[in-house]
Amino acid sequence: MKWIDLPPVWTVAALLLTWNVPLAAPWGTASVPGFIALGSAAALIAASLVEFARARTAVFPRQSPSALITTGIFRLSRNPIYLADLLILAGFSLIWGKLLGFFLVPVLAWVLIRRFITGEEARLTTAFGAQYEAYMFQTRRWL
Repeated sequence: MKWIDLPPVWTVAALLLTWNVPLAAPWGTASVPGFIALGSAAALIAASLVEFARARTAVFPRQSPSALITTGIFRLSRNPIYLADLLILAGFSLIWGKLLGFFLVPVLAWVLIRRFITGEEARLTTAFGAQYEAYMFQTRRWL
């Protein structure tokens, strides 16, 4: 697996770009909402990892799943870790008072969908068929 094929690499790239571009948010810094976003992201990741461990299935993108996870946080979102990536970018953008990060949130979402989520959905459909399609119908991609 190439290092560029990991979602955190894209999140870090967006964070570095946000940090380095001197485009200040007109409202300044917003530490409390930023830390709430980061705490929410940490909670989403932790809850997701618990479910992956319970199911004993692959966490990394592009690996073949051995189980379909529909419990815990996955009852609310099909992609809670990717949602956490977006919250991390938004949270640091608030804390740093950087406007660019908010423009990059939908860009990062698009990258995650194109590079990771679409392929994962195809692998899950192949592996679990109608069971995964029913899960897709009842559970939103993000929240």
